[in-house]
Amino acid sequence: MLGWMRALMPKEDRFFDLFEAHSRIGVEAAECFRRLLDGGDGVPALCEQVTRFEHDADDVSRDVLLALRRSFITPFDRGDIHGLINDLDDAVDQMRQTTKAISLFDVKTFTPDMVRIGDLIVDAAKIVRETLPLLRSMNANAARINAAAESIVKIEEESDLLYLNGLKVLYQANKDGRAMDYIVGSEIYSHLEKCVDCFEAVAHRMSGILLEHL
Repeated sequence: MLGWMRALMPKEDRFFDLFEAHSRIGVEAAECFRRLLDGGDGVPALCEQVTRFEHDADDVSRDVLLALRRSFITPFDRGDIHGLINDLDDAVDQMRQTTKAISLFDVKTFTPDMVRIGDLIVDAAKIVRETLPLLRSMNANAARINAAAESIVKIEEESDLLYLNGLKVLYQANKDGRAMDYIVGSEIYSHLEKCVDCFEAVAHRMSGILLEHL
């Protein structure tokens, strides 16, 4: 009877497949988002494309949560599965939130520091995409998972510096009466920094899952 019930339940590999699918969407969204930061008349269309990627990511997240409710056996702790897919989804959602601000203020030009943070978002997304498959064999891949997490933490630290420098440059350029330009720019910087923070959260989540299994 137990064997029959297990046969009807989603397989453990299903979770890994979904995590990896989400991470691929995350890279596509990040690359689209980075192109958006080149500015110009194509910005609105790229904002819409990021929205479509966010919807695709939401679909995968729902599949994970549905599989979690139906699963008899999971590859690791249910709370970590829930937390990991939420962290992954937050990263794509934050890109979408950034495009909302860009659309709201009709921004079509971006500073060099904003563009550089965009590069870092792509870098972090790619590291996550490359690292998630390693969770299938955590013990064998422990060193690589830890190295990947450390790389994302360093990316976040670089992003912090770019964020602070960007705000300083923005203030200096607009301190003589162009307060709205500073407000809009600082709002976009804040969203960009949160994007990187979300990927750092994914890195910490992967490290925590690893620690529980060593």
